[in-house]
Amino acid sequence: MTLSVKNLRARYGRIEVCRDIEFQVGPGEYLVILGMNGAGKSSLLGALAGAVDATGSIALAGQPIDPLPARKRARRGLAFVPEGRRNLFPALSVEDNLRLALRLLPPPERTAMREQLHALFPVLAARRSQLGGLLSGGEQQMLALAVAIARRPQVLLLDEPSQGLAPAVLDQIADAIHRLRPLGLAIVLAEQNHRFAALLADRFLSLRAGEIAGGGTGQELLDRERAASAIMGH
Repeated sequence: MTLSVKNLRARYGRIEVCRDIEFQVGPGEYLVILGMNGAGKSSLLGALAGAVDATGSIALAGQPIDPLPARKRARRGLAFVPEGRRNLFPALSVEDNLRLALRLLPPPERTAMREQLHALFPVLAARRSQLGGLLSGGEQQMLALAVAIARRPQVLLLDEPSQGLAPAVLDQIADAIHRLRPLGLAIVLAEQNHRFAALLADRFLSLRAGEIAGGGTGQELLDRERAASAIMGH
């Protein structure tokens, strides 16, 4: 398994927000964490990334990373796109955002990776001189994805990638995320938009009040009644 999580409990100070979380994600697998606002989805991803205090076991490619701070987890191969695409520098150009993301790769690999990112997200090549903050919401999400995968991670954590985007743009973002499949990334995606989630999920887990309340296959999310039940945690 690429990512293995056992007995995870996350908290803010004395307030526990997630408990008894267990799951595994394999190479190239897309796992969606479904739930309403306040269910604990963002806290769970933050705990995996090292941004939220947590106890329990988190292993990446068989090696424990739970003792590590966020920066070292990232260097081990865990990439995080937080809610609101806060991994971007809006005052920098698209190209400068990518340049910063690529800086930890060995120099011989940077050009090849930049070309791969431009191939995955052609709009970024066309907008390379534009400021990140002036891109459309969909273009910003693509840039956030490109910045996250620039270091060749093994696992990508996506927090509410559909947030704030027009319905017409969601298919484009789903297509962009699908284009990552040949990279063999394991993706854990937190969402409350079940229609968007159904476009991507191999499997899903439903989260309610910080606990796993159920789960199923991505195909089951295409059933409207089943999806609504999953989000409500029934």
